[in-house]
Amino acid sequence: MVILSSLKTCFQLFYVPKISAAGFKYTANRGLILKSVSSDVYQNLAVEDWIHDNMNLENRQVLFLWRNSPTVVIGRHQNPWQECNLKIMRKKNIKLARRRSGGGTVYHDLGNINFTFFTSKKKYERMENLKLVVRALKGLQPQLDVCATDRYDLLLDGNFKISGTAAKLGRTVAYHHCTLLCSADKINLSSVLKSPYKGIRSNATPSMPALVKNLFEEDPTLTCEMVMDAVAAEYARCHQIDHHITLINPADETVFPGINYKTKELQTWEWIYGKTPKFSISTCFNMVYERSLLEVKVDIHVKHGRIEVCNIVLPEQWLPPAMCNELEKNLIGSKFCPSETTALASTLLRTCPQNYELHSKWSLLCENVMTLM
Repeated sequence: MVILSSLKTCFQLFYVPKISAAGFKYTANRGLILKSVSSDVYQNLAVEDWIHDNMNLENRQVLFLWRNSPTVVIGRHQNPWQECNLKIMRKKNIKLARRRSGGGTVYHDLGNINFTFFTSKKKYERMENLKLVVRALKGLQPQLDVCATDRYDLLLDGNFKISGTAAKLGRTVAYHHCTLLCSADKINLSSVLKSPYKGIRSNATPSMPALVKNLFEEDPTLTCEMVMDAVAAEYARCHQIDHHITLINPADETVFPGINYKTKELQTWEWIYGKTPKFSISTCFNMVYERSLLEVKVDIHVKHGRIEVCNIVLPEQWLPPAMCNELEKNLIGSKFCPSETTALASTLLRTCPQNYELHSKWSLLCENVMTLM
């Protein structure tokens, strides 16, 4: 295993400065195997961006191994409200990330391995990468019934999904990344990958539900470290390179110039939520007030993560129309998120008459509207 201090030497073989570098020479090295020391999803996704944007892969290939603390990762063109349970994620402090590639939503934790295969665009081949992973797994445990599908998933026992795939194809560079469930928390996985939000209309890419299983359930002796080492060894054999796993720190600007900017961008609300394709929610909910059951209808349109249309229909005379109109008017242009709506509702409440009944009704309405977010 290559230590961190030698990493800059390795990257001098691959790094392509954005400014002109006449006379810049490369050696004949054919590839690298990298492994992140970070479990931060934004840092690890930034490594993918950095390699894609800065490394010359015309005659070389890179395998990147990485794992994350509990996170839901959505595809580039997906809707988080449609794909996951944001309420549970906030409660459990599970992160949400949007990656640059397409595909569906996945759950990551330290029991899940991520492999990213970088090549030139003309050498991009997802199925060959998956076959490589299958060979590595069968090398560890020949009895494993693992196969790649036409959808570029890996199935265990012919029915259980253990790996999903996504990819990004640039002008000259491409990468294919896939997950591999070793010992992930399936309770967390099933609870957060189920949206509670009703009435969403969207053209966003939907995920395809599937039965899942951990490799650990099939063979308790298999660990993430064993599997990563096996895949790295098979990758080295296939590409005829040394089986060195180079540890990388994704926050090291001396190795990855400009990477912290990429990390910060991936953490922004504008990227995670603001890149959601335009959608609307048309639904109704019931509120209980002083033993009465009230039906409220809501129609909200969201663009770039911000509310652009808001219509709330309340039972007649329950709340002064001017108050409801004020809420609708102020929600337009605001982020479609509970924290901003809470702040907005609190500000508006201070302008209302000092009336306990009105304040109670207002608070109840705002609390229920926020459950849609």
